Amino acid sequence: MTETGNYAIGVPGQPWGEHERAQWRARQSRHRRYDEDVVPRIEALAERYEKTVYGQLDYAGERYELFALRSREFDPALPTALVTGGVHGYETSGVTGALDFLETRAGTYSGRVNLLVAPCVSPWAYERINRWNYDAIDPNRNFRAGGPAREATALIELVASLEREFLLHIDLHETTNSDEEEFRPALAARDGKIFEPETIPDGFYLCADSENPRPSFQQAIISAVERVTHIAPADEKGEIIGSPVVARGVIEYPLARLGLCASITGARFTTTTEVYPDSPRATPQECSLAQVTAVCAALNYALAAG
Repeated sequence: MTETGNYAIGVPGQPWGEHERAQWRARQSRHRRYDEDVVPRIEALAERYEKTVYGQLDYAGERYELFALRSREFDPALPTALVTGGVHGYETSGVTGALDFLETRAGTYSGRVNLLVAPCVSPWAYERINRWNYDAIDPNRNFRAGGPAREATALIELVASLEREFLLHIDLHETTNSDEEEFRPALAARDGKIFEPETIPDGFYLCADSENPRPSFQQAIISAVERVTHIAPADEKGEIIGSPVVARGVIEYPLARLGLCASITGARFTTTTEVYPDSPRATPQECSLAQVTAVCAALNYALAAG
């Protein structure tokens, strides 16, 4: 942002065109490597799970394969669950949490549920520690058939190809200080709107589906995660990031209407986790453990519910 509070790209009040998107893209640089951090862990897990390439991205000659891992034998008699991470590439514990779950806890669910895990949905953004993809598009507002984000449409196609009903989908995210410092100002500038500051919540919370809230399910996850990390309190308006708190640590969004990832399966139980890695009270390891704990709590509740 500039000293006047306007974002460094574009004219205030005017949506970006291709020139501004190119300017934004030129400011992005690679800070870490998908092929070094993520892919080797996926390859190692392929000894226990079936590895699937469900799509490819090509951004100006930079190519990325999109990987998912699934139970080797999909038993039609068992329920099916989807775990997604890295929809926003900068939300690191979503990626590490999904991989940690597969490495350390998923085996305990063998014979009880068919698992499908997409650990890093947005690898270009993962490398640039960014929210958007190469085209300055947020995949997590574009999970709809024929949408503009290939990261989203490829995952939708993978889910559809299984031709199964899903019991559970848990999507692993973070809320970070950079949301307020960079990404929300960039969003306002891109769309020609006024940036309105919000308060970043300190702690873990969940985004439930307002069309299918499942409050007992959400609270079961909160109860499990609070043994690992602290739960975000409501602000002075009774909100978290501008949404009313409907229960301790829980807000609601209309997932399908907003094109959010957790809507794509139509599962009976859905939720989006939000970990706060910038808290002085949390470590990267704690954040990843919170994600693993949330996945296990979600699975335990959903499987018990039948």
